[in-house]
Amino acid sequence: MSQIDKKSIRKQFQRHDRDTGSSEVQVAVLTKEIEMLTEHLKANKKDHSSRYGLIRKVNTRRSLLDYLKREDPEVYKKTIKDLNLRR
Repeated sequence: MSQIDKKSIRKQFQRHDRDTGSSEVQVAVLTKEIEMLTEHLKANKKDHSSRYGLIRKVNTRRSLLDYLKREDPEVYKKTIKDLNLRR
């Protein structure tokens, strides 16, 4: 699987210039990783270890989004809209 460009994702979603770990950045990086894993699993249906990793990433993103919705609903709505997520 190819690598994602985390720097460009961080630049788009970071709160300030040194922000690497805010919820928005983490959700954006996880979303790109989920998209890549989904494409990989379409071609490799029997790759069960990657499927397990995909499920873990989806659950982590879900819990981060729940936290963001609870703490800052406006940022949550903006993040959902920017990433085109169904929630």
